Amino acid sequence: MTIIHNLGFPRIGVQRELKKALEQYWRGQINAQELEAVGFGLRKKHWQQQADAGVSLLPVGDFSWYDQILEWSTLIGAVPARFAQDAQQETGLDTLFRMARGRAPTGEPTAACEMTKWFDTNYHYIVPELEAGQTFRIARSSLFDQVDEALAAGHQVKPVIPGLLSYLWLSKGEDFNNGASDERKLALIPALLEVYEKVLTRLQEQGVEWVQIDEPILTLELPQAWKDTFKPVYEQLVQQKLKILLATYFEGLDDNLALAGRLPVDGLHVDLVRGNDDLQAIADILQPGQVLSAGIVSGRDIWRTDLDAAAVRLQPLKEKLGENLWLAPSCSLLHVPVDLASEKKLDDELKSWLSFARQKLEELNALAAVLDKRQTPTIEAFLARQHQALENRKTSRRIHNPAVQQQLAQSVSISRDRTPFNERMKKQRAALGLPLFPTTTIGSFPQTADIRALRRDWKQGGLSDVKYEAAIKEEIAKVVAFQEEVGLDVLVHGEPERNDMVEYFGELLAGYAFTENGWVQSYGSRCVKPPLIYGDVARVMPMTVEWTAYAQSLTNKPMKGMLTGPVTLLQWSFVRDDQPREQTCRQLALVLREEILDLEKAGIHIIQIDEPAFREGLPLRKCKWQAYLAWAVDAFRLSVSGVRDATQIHTHMCYSEFNDIIEAIAAMDADVITIETSRSNMELLLAFEQFHYPNEIGPGVYDIHSPNIPDTDWMIQLMQKASEKIDRARLWVNPDCGLKTRDWPETRAALEKMVEAAKVLRLQ
Repeated sequence: MTIIHNLGFPRIGVQRELKKALEQYWRGQINAQELEAVGFGLRKKHWQQQADAGVSLLPVGDFSWYDQILEWSTLIGAVPARFAQDAQQETGLDTLFRMARGRAPTGEPTAACEMTKWFDTNYHYIVPELEAGQTFRIARSSLFDQVDEALAAGHQVKPVIPGLLSYLWLSKGEDFNNGASDERKLALIPALLEVYEKVLTRLQEQGVEWVQIDEPILTLELPQAWKDTFKPVYEQLVQQKLKILLATYFEGLDDNLALAGRLPVDGLHVDLVRGNDDLQAIADILQPGQVLSAGIVSGRDIWRTDLDAAAVRLQPLKEKLGENLWLAPSCSLLHVPVDLASEKKLDDELKSWLSFARQKLEELNALAAVLDKRQTPTIEAFLARQHQALENRKTSRRIHNPAVQQQLAQSVSISRDRTPFNERMKKQRAALGLPLFPTTTIGSFPQTADIRALRRDWKQGGLSDVKYEAAIKEEIAKVVAFQEEVGLDVLVHGEPERNDMVEYFGELLAGYAFTENGWVQSYGSRCVKPPLIYGDVARVMPMTVEWTAYAQSLTNKPMKGMLTGPVTLLQWSFVRDDQPREQTCRQLALVLREEILDLEKAGIHIIQIDEPAFREGLPLRKCKWQAYLAWAVDAFRLSVSGVRDATQIHTHMCYSEFNDIIEAIAAMDADVITIETSRSNMELLLAFEQFHYPNEIGPGVYDIHSPNIPDTDWMIQLMQKASEKIDRARLWVNPDCGLKTRDWPETRAALEKMVEAAKVLRLQ
């Protein structure tokens, strides 16, 4: 029989149980034992659900309290000194949280570990912070404890750990910030190998047969020095006598296919959804007796799999490999919601097109039955429903909108060019009258429990439209008054009406649908509920004009309109897969263009179009970058085409490495770009040493994801560092992201210090 296994399961719970417990613990409302009990219950439940779906080898170690890479860093003792109470003690859960949230053992604020995107997903990982001569040890027992839990429950387990070389590739440190970074990183391999060997030995002693080692960097274009290191590393690891399944995902192996085939491992997992490797070539590189794990069901989207096509594709491999062909999702199911059964409000037609984590495992079970030629009436009925749903989706009238298609065709004649920036800048400065180092925020202000309850009551019909509008206007007025008190130069309306920067807009657009419980973890306790783009996208009515115009009426200072950009609306949604993504992105750009022009007509002279996911959409392989960047830049420029020179266009990007695409970002031609630089200590500004960024820039001066209140002198130093690379006349002062997750006392204290820093800078 074909073995089904899983690379990872969502850990937050269908009702976000983990999120709620974490936040209660951080607030002191539950103790560590109560928090651990929630984690234990979720793991037990999720293992059983996977076993019930036919998964033979259950992933263990995919559960984490904040992030799986951070979890591994604490397990192997890679804890920066500022977080460690005693370097020889076992690393506790509170140390893990201090690393993520920025606290010293004494409770004093300190810089949190850097956070950035996990490859091309909207999941964020905590970057390992290493140093030359770093030592490692088994410093935490969490993985081994979870293996014991699963074994005690009667499950056959497959521990999941980050690959040694991927972990090292993703790490950072002050000792690696120059041209010798690769050499210095690779010098840590002997020390890392020693601790990896100890981990594998301990797992073997627990009775584990298979271990999954994730090496997603094998889907990248790697320097030769890194390629040369794989074989000796794995020759050392296989001596521990555990069977190793080497897992790659998010792309095909491409030029690393032969390298992967030479590794002395017992199995190889490949992504057959995002990868385009030739299946025959994959089969040919396998060594005798080696397992091929086929990632045939997407772990990144929520659409049903074409099982008929998958069976045809895999049948030749099944005939060749027999029981050495395993089935799995393409990657961890961390990136999709837990269970479609919890969705009660989606209409039957749309729901029939969807598949969440539990349903994807059911798809694999049915596919295995087809390949094994053991179809039962139950399996046949499942396959018939699957086939009918896919056929209905192809012909559904709700997908295609002729008016949108016509508008898209006509958009090729719209000029994407604006007047040169230097000419626009003069008009904007004359119109806005802003001081040197103008201050602003990224858009959102604290979303209190009262605000969330207000929106919930209105949506559920417990509050009339009139009362809801009055309450939102009252909140906007408070936010505007607050900003004037603090002394900000460019204000925002605070976004009290918005549940999420993507979901809010999607709810007002045709072609979108929404779930009740389609939660996906973004980082830590932060969860998002991505909308579903199932059809052509069109604007039904203005989305932000009324609220922004009202806010502007309350102040003489410039009010900034806030929109989410086309690429981010695309990337942070589950996107239809029946047309090219660039076509859907241009539909979104046309929607935003209408909104932007209406904001301008309403007297809004600064408009921010957030694109935090711009780099996230970048293909993993550089040979594919140019095509993506061309349409991504074009979509942004299309969205702002037609605005007047005096209208200042801002964009915002955060928690992404984009130094290597700085030219494309410049090509977007936003008048002002605000970016995250505080966690990375202005590292992102290294791009400006070799590239003259032509427009204005606001390097975020404090980290909003940490509860720490920033120090005024620290912010001044960061801006002074920025002014070494950028003309101070073109610098803005702002936080690194929106303030939605912070509370009001933190927000006031931080912004007052930020405004004070700007005043000092103006006098220097």
